Amino acid sequence: MLVLTSPAFAEGATIPAQYTEDGENVSPPLEWKGAPEATRSFALIVDDPDAPDPKHPKTTWVHWVVVDLPPDAHVLAAGASGSKMPRGAHEGRNDWKREGWGGPAPPIGRHRYIHKLYALDTTLPNLKHPTKHELEQAMQGHVLAEAKLIGTYARG
Repeated sequence: MLVLTSPAFAEGATIPAQYTEDGENVSPPLEWKGAPEATRSFALIVDDPDAPDPKHPKTTWVHWVVVDLPPDAHVLAAGASGSKMPRGAHEGRNDWKREGWGGPAPPIGRHRYIHKLYALDTTLPNLKHPTKHELEQAMQGHVLAEAKLIGTYARG
């Protein structure tokens, strides 16, 4: 069974400020285990289904898209977004219309940030800088396993 964890926060716990726009805004450390033997790559999507207000959500805001993480990768170190990605991996576009990590910056209330890791039976080399939607379309029929990790964050 594929399991996704972070040494920075537990399931359902608060994401430390250093990984948000209120801090250093670096991507959080992530670790995973239990990938199926047939895994050829991993993909990662981090999004917030509570935007802009958890009491009245209107959209899911995409914070990070990563594609073609190698099958022997089991860790993304803190601050991996940008120049510290594993070989072969590349980042897609978030909802700020830029590549890489965009940390939590909720305008109101406590939001959930869902980190979704997918074990795939293929690589997706034609996706250079995909949006979440483009990645989800390309992954159809190729997902062997999925793991989720939810962190929360509220300002002040």
